Amino acid sequence: MLHPLISTVIQRPDLVVDHASAYASLFRKEATDASKELLGKAISWGLALVCGLLFVILAAIAVMMGFLHQAFHWSLLVVPAVPLVVAVLAFVNARKPLASDRFTELRAQLDSDAQALRMAA
Repeated sequence: MLHPLISTVIQRPDLVVDHASAYASLFRKEATDASKELLGKAISWGLALVCGLLFVILAAIAVMMGFLHQAFHWSLLVVPAVPLVVAVLAFVNARKPLASDRFTELRAQLDSDAQALRMAA
C-alpha cells in the first residue's frame, strides 16, 4: 500500500502543480516587498552621499567667494545648507533598520504543510 501523499501525487498531479505555483506566488510577493525596502535604502544611501559631496563642494565655493569679496552674505550659508539638510534626512532614513519579519507568511505556510505531512504519516 502506498503512502497517501504518493498516491495523491500519482492520481492528481495537478494538485501538486497548483500547490507549487501557490508557493512560487507567495515567494514572489514577499521577495518583491523585501526588494522594494532594499531599493529604498540604497536610494537613501546614494542620495546622502551625493548631497554630502555637494555640500562640501558648495561650502568650499562659498568660503572662497567670501574671502575673495571680503564680505559676508546670507546666501553663502543657505546654498550649502540645502544639500546638507537633504543629506542628513537621507542619512537618517538610510540608517533605519530593515524589517526583520520578512517571509513570515512563507515560513508559516511551510510549517503548516510540514505539520500536515506529519499528521498524514
